[in-house]
Amino acid sequence: MQPRKTLTALAVAAVFAAGASASYYVGQPAHASAATPAVSAPAAAPVSAALPDFAAIARQYGPAVVNITVSGTRKVGARGMPDDDDNPLQQFFRGMPFRFGPPPSEMPAQGQGSGFIVGADGLILTNAHVVQGASEVTVKLTDRREFRAKVLGSDEATDVAVLRIDAKDLPVIKAGDPARTRAGDWVVAIGSPFGFENSVSAGIVSAKGRSLPGDTYVPFIQTDVAVNPGNSGGPLFNLSGEVIGINSQIYSRSGGYQGLSFAIPINVALKVKDQIVATGRVEHARLGVTIQEMNQALADSFGLKRAEGALVSSVQPDSAAERAGLQPGDVIVKLDGKPIGAAGELSEMVGQASPGDKAKLEVLRKGETREILATLGAAKSGKAEKTAASAEGKGRLGLSVRPLTPQERKESKLSGGLLVEDVGGPAARAGMQPGDVILSAGGKPVQSVDDLRTATAGSGNVALLVQRGDARVFVPLKIG
Repeated sequence: MQPRKTLTALAVAAVFAAGASASYYVGQPAHASAATPAVSAPAAAPVSAALPDFAAIARQYGPAVVNITVSGTRKVGARGMPDDDDNPLQQFFRGMPFRFGPPPSEMPAQGQGSGFIVGADGLILTNAHVVQGASEVTVKLTDRREFRAKVLGSDEATDVAVLRIDAKDLPVIKAGDPARTRAGDWVVAIGSPFGFENSVSAGIVSAKGRSLPGDTYVPFIQTDVAVNPGNSGGPLFNLSGEVIGINSQIYSRSGGYQGLSFAIPINVALKVKDQIVATGRVEHARLGVTIQEMNQALADSFGLKRAEGALVSSVQPDSAAERAGLQPGDVIVKLDGKPIGAAGELSEMVGQASPGDKAKLEVLRKGETREILATLGAAKSGKAEKTAASAEGKGRLGLSVRPLTPQERKESKLSGGLLVEDVGGPAARAGMQPGDVILSAGGKPVQSVDDLRTATAGSGNVALLVQRGDARVFVPLKIG
């Protein structure tokens, strides 16, 4: 089985067990074989561009970077296993009618991260996950001074936290403009990977505006800068010495750096900081829709020329979207005149707005363009914004379905739909799964097998609206 890719928060509040050690492997230098003849390489063309002066950036702006140590307690289960959902052993034993060892308890835990000074009076930015659950936070400066820090507030949705220490006349960072950053630009990270304080690493910007699973409000900056546990909360500098982001996450199969790291744009972090300093909390706007990415198959199903925009798969009751008249199947292509290429862009725009703001949406509905004005609501605090039936044989769709029983409708709180019992052929290739409930096909509600058969008559592409667990998604089905 191929290992699972995971998004990993970099600063782990790891429990330090007695006797733990780290091993380091140093490769031997490669030596040329005496039997290998020398080959004359053609003369290289002169390079006119000067190499970046990373040392100057580290020397001038490094003093504004801090090391953060947190301590607290962590729940542990049987035999000292961490009692959390990410622990595979805990998942294995959960639900069994017996338990090994003593009952769950709490043990001391410590962790490390990074941060940087944004106010000469002791204001510091870091990641929310660095200080989450901490009972004590200590900040160490590059001059070796240490301070007990107060957490002024944190925002789980953007993963930004604000600390304050009792100090004055501190060196501060200079904020840059992420909008002017380009893919391919050099960038520098300074932090404390694995506790190695004031470590400097460099790379380039790989991409901008990345949407990551579980993160709704942040258009991440992707880089290939080496960041590891302990780098979390540290700054990402451009070559002008300006901070353009906060190093926050890595994409990894191993839990360590594998060439993909992500930073929160500094403009997003500073907006969160301003709210926390002013009110002690953060508010994000909410439209009240579940959206999914458009692809070419879905675009064909909805009669669109390009796979752009955010496809609305469901509308929450009593939300800004419902009051404005948005419907499942709408494709939002612009917000306040700004084109939406990927679905994540809509979430980012809405999440960075304020509750009560007016949002002018350009929507494609059944091939027609409409303008809808919505008054944004407020997101939930701390969260970013899931009789015997006759069966239909798989046939040309590759679906075996039956209507929901009265009991199933009651339990699922659905008024109707067709339960998928088996898949194959086109349905399997489209990603349909047993247990899905088909609610509509081609925009038409489906209550019976005949409804599905009528809606999918002919050939081409048809979009099925499917209830899958707590979520609703559109599945483009190509019919031969």
